[in-house]
Amino acid sequence: MSDPPWRRPSRPYTPGVPAWGATRAQAREGFASIPMDSVSPQWAWGGADGSGVRVCVVDSGVEGGHPMAGPVDLAVTAVPDEDGEVEMVPCEPTDRAGHGTACAGVIRSVAPGVSVSSAQVLTDGKTGSGPALIAGLSWAIEQNFDVINLSLATTRPALTAQLHELADRAYFRRCALVVSAHNRPVPSYPWSFSSVISVASHDEDDPMTYYYNPAPPVEFHARGVRVPVAWPGGGTIRSTGNSFAAPHISGLCALILGKHPWLTPFQLKTVLFLCAGNTTGRLGGAHDETC
Repeated sequence: MSDPPWRRPSRPYTPGVPAWGATRAQAREGFASIPMDSVSPQWAWGGADGSGVRVCVVDSGVEGGHPMAGPVDLAVTAVPDEDGEVEMVPCEPTDRAGHGTACAGVIRSVAPGVSVSSAQVLTDGKTGSGPALIAGLSWAIEQNFDVINLSLATTRPALTAQLHELADRAYFRRCALVVSAHNRPVPSYPWSFSSVISVASHDEDDPMTYYYNPAPPVEFHARGVRVPVAWPGGGTIRSTGNSFAAPHISGLCALILGKHPWLTPFQLKTVLFLCAGNTTGRLGGAHDETC
C-alpha cells in the first residue's frame, strides 16, 4: 500500500496552477466514502482492539509492564541542556508520578491491542516546564503517532502560539491529538484549540459511553469520575478528573483507526460525533447498534 496522501512529499509546482492547487488529473484521485447514515458504533469499532495503531502518552512517563498499562514500545524523557534547550532522549519506561501510567492504563483498557509509547515531560505529575512540553509534543508529532494523548494543560499565555502551531501541525500530519480540558474554568491550552479533540468528564461508569457536547470548546464528555486507574508499583487506585476522560477517547480513536486507518482527524471527529451516546438514533436509526 502506498503512503496515504497526507504523508506523501509535497507536489511539485505546476505552471498555470496556483500554489497548493491541483491539475484536473491530480484532482480526480479517488478516496473511499461512507454514507453518514451507515456510520454506527458497530461500523466504527466493532471487533477492533486497536492493533496496528501507535499511541503516545505525553505525560509523567509510563511504567512499563504494569498489568494495566502493558508494555511500552518507545520511552523518551525531556532533558534540558546548558543553553536552556530541551532534548528528548531515550529512557527506561518509568513514571515519576503515576499520572501517565494511569492514562496509559485507561487507553489499554479500551484498546488492548495498541502500541503504547511514552514522552515524559512532567516532573511530578502536576508540574513541568514549558520547553519540556513543547519538546515532548513536537517529538510525538514528528514520530507520526496515530494518536497522542495529552492529559494536561497550561495556563501560560506565552506558550499559546507554539502550542497552537503544534496542534495544527498534528492535525495536518494526521496525528489525532486528544487533549483533556482543564479541571478548573480558567483560560488554558491546548484543549481549547479547534484542531484538537477536546475532552471533559461525565460521571457514568461505562468506559465506552461518551457524549458530544454541542456547546464547545469541549467537544466530548467521557468517563472521568472515580475511574479505576493503574498506579506505579503495579497497583490501582480510583481517581477523578478530565485527565482520565481524555484517554477513554484516545482508546476509542485507536479502535476506530484500527478498523479505518485512512481516516483523517477531520473524518475521525465526524465518526466520533456520529457514534456519541446523545447522537445515535438521530440519523435514520442506523446508530442504534451497540458493541
